[in-house]
Amino acid sequence: MRALAAYAAFVDYVRIGLLYVGIAAAAICATDWAVRTRRLSPFGRVARFMRVRIDPAMRPVEGIVVRAGGLPSSAPWWALVAVAVIGILLITLLQFVGSLLGQLVFAAAEPSRLPLVIIGWLFSLLKLAIIVRVVASWIPMGRVARWTRWAFFLTEWMLAPLRRVIPLIGMIDITPIIAWLGLSLLQSLLGIP
Repeated sequence: MRALAAYAAFVDYVRIGLLYVGIAAAAICATDWAVRTRRLSPFGRVARFMRVRIDPAMRPVEGIVVRAGGLPSSAPWWALVAVAVIGILLITLLQFVGSLLGQLVFAAAEPSRLPLVIIGWLFSLLKLAIIVRVVASWIPMGRVARWTRWAFFLTEWMLAPLRRVIPLIGMIDITPIIAWLGLSLLQSLLGIP
């Protein structure tokens, strides 16, 4: 149990560290955006610092934004979005690992509950596959990418029948949300941790 408490404290420290990283990234991105849009003088010290130190790090983001039809001046905001999404995914992954460790300790304390823990892991894997599938749908080539095929393979049996019954809302497919809620409901009804 002390190991779980230590892991929870570690996750809290990571969360606080990511908050500070996000605040610093927001300040840097806002300043870079102000320089790029000429709200700050392009000839000042801040602008020179941004061009020398920050712009080389923004070039990959800027290339993606421009290829997608966006303005180069919006690259700092997209970089900030990327930092936020990566932070959220990292915290979610750490919490996922923490819940797996908690379930493992639970199963070790009472071995007769091991089948419930394994079924709980299967539910968690299906929920993770739904999240990966949704994120991959936002990326071109997401469905055929090697790192996302497993998610489509694990969830298609569940989402295909739902898609036949539930219509699209505009351009939005809500079947992953319905599947997620259905899995959560089934998991709680069966009393699976």
